[in-house]
Amino acid sequence: MSHRAVHDHLLAVAEPLFPNLHAAIKRHGPLELPRRDDQPFPAYLCRAIAGQQISVKAAQSIWARVEASAGGVPLLDHFCPDNADALRACGLSGAKTRTIITIAETHRSVGLDTGVLKNLPITARSARLTEIWGVGQWTADMMNIFYFAEHDVWPDGDVAARKALADLTSKRRKTVRTAAMFKPYRSWLAYYMWAHVDAPPDTTPA
Repeated sequence: MSHRAVHDHLLAVAEPLFPNLHAAIKRHGPLELPRRDDQPFPAYLCRAIAGQQISVKAAQSIWARVEASAGGVPLLDHFCPDNADALRACGLSGAKTRTIITIAETHRSVGLDTGVLKNLPITARSARLTEIWGVGQWTADMMNIFYFAEHDVWPDGDVAARKALADLTSKRRKTVRTAAMFKPYRSWLAYYMWAHVDAPPDTTPA
């Protein structure tokens, strides 16, 4: 379905029930979910982890140092326990360093191939990702929405999306129940909520 058709669907669901939500969606017009699948998934996931909870500028700077520290070695090969100190010296926290190394080791041992993961159902893919130390449900949701282009993921662990939906609908009703009314386009609903509060998740620094 086109992004314009999705926009019309969200408006049609919201109009009789949530006038404030309807107005917010209408104000933004048709939005298009960005795709960020132009690199192998393990590398994308590592970079997303590195950029979490810091500014875009800081994330770009740290990742540039990470790439430089590899000295031409493929990044996933560079992400190993022997290089933990070098990675921390780039500005990564201890937890992020451990997570990135674990992602690379997981890929080397059991595989995190894009094609295999893409063919899994959302719940199975999320379970596979959250088995990795340091990768939580929020990260899995962001991967499903932005890398795997899943249209029906409601990231209830995202504070900005959850608060925006509650503010525009009802603070007494669980947002996961409200979002369920917008199936099968809950990812788009979340994207409209991020646009509403101007707080898009920073999963991949430019």
